[in-house]
Amino acid sequence: MICFPNAKINLGLNITEKRSDGFHNIETIFYPIGWNDALEVILNKTSSKEFNLHLSGLAISGNIEDNLLYKAYQIIKQTKTLPHIDVYLHKTLPMGAGLGGGSADAAFFINLLNEQFQLHFTENERIDIARQLGSDCAFFIKNTPVYATQKGDVFTDIELDLSDLYIAIIYPNVHSNTKEAYSLVKPQQPKKSLVEIIKQPIATWKNDLVNDFETSIFNLYPIVEKTKNDLYELGAAYACMSGSGSAVFGLFETEPDIKDLKAFPHWIGKMK
Repeated sequence: MICFPNAKINLGLNITEKRSDGFHNIETIFYPIGWNDALEVILNKTSSKEFNLHLSGLAISGNIEDNLLYKAYQIIKQTKTLPHIDVYLHKTLPMGAGLGGGSADAAFFINLLNEQFQLHFTENERIDIARQLGSDCAFFIKNTPVYATQKGDVFTDIELDLSDLYIAIIYPNVHSNTKEAYSLVKPQQPKKSLVEIIKQPIATWKNDLVNDFETSIFNLYPIVEKTKNDLYELGAAYACMSGSGSAVFGLFETEPDIKDLKAFPHWIGKMK
């Protein structure tokens, strides 16, 4: 069985406070987009290994024990009987980009195993499994626009339809470290809730809808700020860095020609 884990963007991101457990509380709006990896699981009746991972596309570093797909398999195996499997992951979503590619792969893998091997996990049970893997992983279980709070893993459904817009996403070849990004931000309460801002005309988002990571990431990597400014010069109604970076997206009323930005890894398409 094959599926196509998609990326997400953050429409605004406010870091509101440091938690006693060392994490941070945030508020953000997750919105799924159409840039995809490809993931396939095949039953393997002959291998002595229970989990066989085959990678293609962009290189993924690290040991298999650190891979979120392997971790998800091990968590599920604690309560369900799983067969030996071959897992094929073709990676096109850049890492360290703030697009949630690794989290999407893990969440789609949980959903895929649940369907393919009839594990009968409820949606809430699958969300609980995903939460153990990363703060934004749980979002991809349901994969619809949500207002996210706490660690980014408590969700409120929202009505937000951007399907009449085009999106251009640019990855300026900078790997942003999430832990470092958080260390450079001073938490503060926002003056206005994201839920209220997104009800405004999109033309007003440029002034009101912010990502608290941008200031520190722009200081570290000026190319990221330049990329955002370039998208505005190309006519974006709204542009922002996604998550802790370094990918930057622009929302357009018509399909954009990103010109010189095509030298970077990028994706252009209609919003979902």
